[in-house]
Amino acid sequence: MIYMSNRKKSIGIIICDRYRTCAGGKCFRALRSREGAFNIYKGQEVELVGYTTCGGCPGGNVEYCVGEMKKNGVEVVHFATGFVVGYPPCPYIDHFCNLIKQKYGVDVIIGTHPIPRSYYVTHQALGTWDLPEWKEKIKHVLTDEQTRLKYN
Repeated sequence: MIYMSNRKKSIGIIICDRYRTCAGGKCFRALRSREGAFNIYKGQEVELVGYTTCGGCPGGNVEYCVGEMKKNGVEVVHFATGFVVGYPPCPYIDHFCNLIKQKYGVDVIIGTHPIPRSYYVTHQALGTWDLPEWKEKIKHVLTDEQTRLKYN
């Protein structure tokens, strides 16, 4: 899914609550440089219209925050890379994606910044992402070694 258009794309980012103190540095850097999941917006202007946490397990804020983002024009919600690199990865991510698409009619992308090398090495050793459904979930943020090191 590549979003090519002459008009600005309005996006929102939801981060895992275990990283609630994150200032968003890697996400914002990746957004500026169109790396990781933000690669789909290459050559396009993007406006961030919302940034919040899921609210903590089981993600009660997800049910409501997208409604607020939608008031600001959100077209795509990105779940931050922390949802798939934290351990354990979020067990609710599929439910969140389905809820947002069904309730709000908003596109959802899993991932923001590229997976940092340290997380990549750990999850490879654990076999976390060996299943086909996980390969699909991390496809937007699985990059080359050089890029993983940049985000380490």
